[in-house]
Amino acid sequence: MNDSTSWRVAVGQSDVKLGDLAHNLLQIDRQCLAASKAGCQLLVLPECALSGYCFGSRDEALASSVTLDGKEIEQLVAIARRDNLLLVVGLLERTREKLFNAQVLVGPSGLIGSYRKIHIPHLGVDRFVDPGDRPFAVWEANGARIGLAICYDSSFPETCRVLALQGADIIALSTNWPSAAFHTARIVPPARSMENHLFFLASNRIGAERGVTFCGQSSICGPDGIELARAEHADEALLVSVIDLAAARCKRIERTKGTHVIDRFADRRPQYYAPIGDLHPPYYPPGSSSRHCVLGAAASL
Repeated sequence: MNDSTSWRVAVGQSDVKLGDLAHNLLQIDRQCLAASKAGCQLLVLPECALSGYCFGSRDEALASSVTLDGKEIEQLVAIARRDNLLLVVGLLERTREKLFNAQVLVGPSGLIGSYRKIHIPHLGVDRFVDPGDRPFAVWEANGARIGLAICYDSSFPETCRVLALQGADIIALSTNWPSAAFHTARIVPPARSMENHLFFLASNRIGAERGVTFCGQSSICGPDGIELARAEHADEALLVSVIDLAAARCKRIERTKGTHVIDRFADRRPQYYAPIGDLHPPYYPPGSSSRHCVLGAAASL
């Protein structure tokens, strides 16, 4: 595995077959092989890439869920070991009493880390899962510090800022942005990468499930918010980019020597941020009918 700050990373974009774990594992296997042949050290795949997303009930979703000590995770580890690859993949995780929309980070040595989606929209399987019950975390693997997040999490700036403050070089976002979230897919990754000065890898799916069409638009963005790669169409794709982790670790930006210096971390004033955790939206108090609107085609996650 890579032990320098120069990495070749990949984002996979593909369709997923609802409830067919065997089919989806074969697809993951194929994408990993392609990423390995491209010389990549890390591959990020979509939200619920193992299970599919548009389940109609909790019981139906549970039938396509896995445990973190189950055979499916062992299969993902075996693929990562064969291809000498770090792999981030979305799935449904079940415990004795709960069901989570989750991600795993696996490598040749086994399961490195996992994450349970904290911000839950009213869409697809998220209508039936339990909210994530663990804090955001950064996982170190082969010299890289990788933060995990899922879809709607990225619409909350706090998600990526917490991961950045924990030292993330890369945020791996597995997502299922539907067509109505097209603008989210275009705007959010560059914004989150720029404001946190890190690499942002967003893997969205394509295809359709039960009337929901997914828009693709997967991307890799650098610490300056510039797109290094993007899937412009809702087709299967493997995005590959060479990144330098050192660029994400130097937060001080000197645009003009001595006269234009930006450091979004050193310049923070956290003593004024406490209300974020305490206040409700000032114009939309809980219970107010003004909190609800219908946006149609312009709606986004």
